[in-house]
Amino acid sequence: MSIIYYILAFLCGVTNSTQSGVNAELRKSINNPIYAAIISFASGLVALILITPFFKESVPTIATLKSLEWWKLTGGVLGAFFVTTVILSVQKIGSANMICLIVAGQLITAMLLDHYGLLGFKLHQINGWRIAGGLLIVVGVYLIVKN
Repeated sequence: MSIIYYILAFLCGVTNSTQSGVNAELRKSINNPIYAAIISFASGLVALILITPFFKESVPTIATLKSLEWWKLTGGVLGAFFVTTVILSVQKIGSANMICLIVAGQLITAMLLDHYGLLGFKLHQINGWRIAGGLLIVVGVYLIVKN
């Protein structure tokens, strides 16, 4: 497996923390968390439109879009919940606390999704090492949030 995917995953963490602060400052500037989230998503949409020509994938047909199960369209709703929640919370609880709690929630959910092979994820059974690693992260989250 190419190291580029590990680097990109790390950069997602960097951008996630940065995005939280940027969006929270946007909310303060316009004094509205919903419009801050809308502006954030709109700028993301513009960025996606601009990079589309660099990808070779075909455009999905109307028939393909009509055949999608409803739950496959909920990614944007989940993203809206995430961004809006971060906008409302990050400056109240702090960036490190916010990210630690996000990571704890992500880890627990990811381990369950992997264990059962849900949502197309490759099956990775929960074992003692995964539980130990998860507990260490949860303890780390506790120590950071406690401070």
